[in-house]
Amino acid sequence: MASGMRDAAKKLPLGKEAADVRRRVETMEHLLERSFNIPGTNQPVGLDVVLNLIPGIGTSVGAAMGLYMTWEARNLGMPKSAIARMAGNVGFDWLLGLIPWVGAIPDFFFRSNTRNLRIIKRHLDKHHPSTVVIHQD
Repeated sequence: MASGMRDAAKKLPLGKEAADVRRRVETMEHLLERSFNIPGTNQPVGLDVVLNLIPGIGTSVGAAMGLYMTWEARNLGMPKSAIARMAGNVGFDWLLGLIPWVGAIPDFFFRSNTRNLRIIKRHLDKHHPSTVVIHQD
């Protein structure tokens, strides 16, 4: 593991508070969807796309990592309908990824982890407004 990733992992909060959950799911989404840019382009990709290049196993590992966000949503007490929608996003991404080599292409367009993060953030913003973070770029 690169030292930067190791340092980031050490800084992640382990608590059950909503703010801690928010930081963990944002970090997971970043790892899976936006870890680096494709050289020569401005297209961000993450571990999810890289894992899809490993037929069968990689897709399942990526789906398991994506389901972690769904598990965190369940622990937040989010509605079952939102959790089912998140699981559906991961399942659809998993099915697309089962197509050897070609399955990585839809990940550029259907980013299940980004969609799931958006669902979690909507819930947190409504029910735990103190967790809202204003990012300055």
